Amino acid sequence: MTVGHEPGPRRREPSLHGGEAGGAPVAACCGDAAPPAGATVVVFGADGQARRPAAFGARATMAGKGETAWWFDSGPHTIGLVPFAGAPELGLRLAFVVDAADPRLARQRFDLFLFSEVAGQCDRLPLGDLAGRIELALRAALDQGTLDLPPCTSLAEWNAFRAGLDELLYMRFGITVDDCVPVELDDVDFAGMLRGRAAESMPPRPAEPPEPLPPPVAARPPDPDDAAALRRLFLELPDAARALRSLPAPAFALRQALLQRLALAALDVNTMPALAWSAPGHARGRDEQRRLGGASAAAARALDELWAQFAAMKRTSGDDTELERIVANLAFHLAGRRADAAAGTGERREIAP
Repeated sequence: MTVGHEPGPRRREPSLHGGEAGGAPVAACCGDAAPPAGATVVVFGADGQARRPAAFGARATMAGKGETAWWFDSGPHTIGLVPFAGAPELGLRLAFVVDAADPRLARQRFDLFLFSEVAGQCDRLPLGDLAGRIELALRAALDQGTLDLPPCTSLAEWNAFRAGLDELLYMRFGITVDDCVPVELDDVDFAGMLRGRAAESMPPRPAEPPEPLPPPVAARPPDPDDAAALRRLFLELPDAARALRSLPAPAFALRQALLQRLALAALDVNTMPALAWSAPGHARGRDEQRRLGGASAAAARALDELWAQFAAMKRTSGDDTELERIVANLAFHLAGRRADAAAGTGERREIAP
């Protein structure tokens, strides 16, 4: 105790391995507290620019005016994934770390993910939440065909899947895979699954007609988060254009056209009208707001598909046909969010793979 000062209440240092809902936090907002020992601090400006200050004690987390300080645990972390929703008995055990700062990059990919998808929604990122996001990205890549994990996988097929998964998770989240092995998930009730499948295949037994009940009220799905989707598009489209420039171009003119379309998409996001108002003094109806919010959510999903395609193109050479389709769908959904008349008449549709 220092002479001349009364002992105040000791502030409990946060722990990297404290038990919390969703698992230990991978990242959290510093607020007024010091970061845990061994954590990396990243400071975000209001414009999304990030810097990782050198660790000189708790004062390194002090953010300036308009800045927000976060800390993250670089790992290693271990999670379980189910790549196929129809086969929950088979899984992957994934060990990964958050990448160290790369001086060649204007903004680290994990920092972009943290600010774009997490900081605007909550003040922490539990490991379970991150595992869910990784699992969704993996399933989407398998559905879209940018990754392939066939049954009875050969060694060559497994190595190709591992290379694609490594590139996907680095491109999408800024994490590096240390290890990935197939496992059987212990908490799956195989007997219950077989009983359920047998019950579904059996013909239903005749039963007495039940008493008439009032018609059930259909549950309305939650409204899409329009602000979160536009935030992601605003922050990530410039970095997506930089990632596209780093890929080998089969034809300069075609690649230049794609870059111009991405720039126009970013401009479209920057000038997007408000969701609540169709004109000064004229509020939008609830159904119209839901439709426009769905368009912005679809544009964010097209952005996820774009990152996955970048990861696939870094491994295999090919033309830009898939990129053209994804960018066209992105522009289509942005036009729908802007309430463009041509996007809502049914004359245009999303281009399927």
